[in-house]
Amino acid sequence: MSVFTKIIEGEIPCYKVAEDQHHIAFLDINPNAKGHTLVVPKKEVNKVFDLEKEAYHNLMDFSYRVAKALEKSVACKRVGLSVIGLEVPHVHVHLVPLNNMKDIQFTDKVALTKDEFIALAARISSEFK
Repeated sequence: MSVFTKIIEGEIPCYKVAEDQHHIAFLDINPNAKGHTLVVPKKEVNKVFDLEKEAYHNLMDFSYRVAKALEKSVACKRVGLSVIGLEVPHVHVHLVPLNNMKDIQFTDKVALTKDEFIALAARISSEFK
């Protein structure tokens, strides 16, 4: 069972920003930039291209909606998208608010307090449609 499945099942807490029947989106606790969000299908599948085509399209649609909420909630030039997923064997989309290319390189991280995570998750969630 992946760490993301444990989050989905409520065994591990998260800063949730959006959820539907098949997906969950929550703030990355080791973010590249303020607002870095992970979008995860609830069904545990290791690789993005192992998803059924419809599940892939649904994941991208849900990610689009989360990205739009991020754009309204976090000052950035754009929201970047990355699907790399070597660290957790469960499909996940990284949505990263970008102000420069370093924000998407997974080398520099930002620190937020618990209160900052809570407030940010609430702000993004309020913009999710």
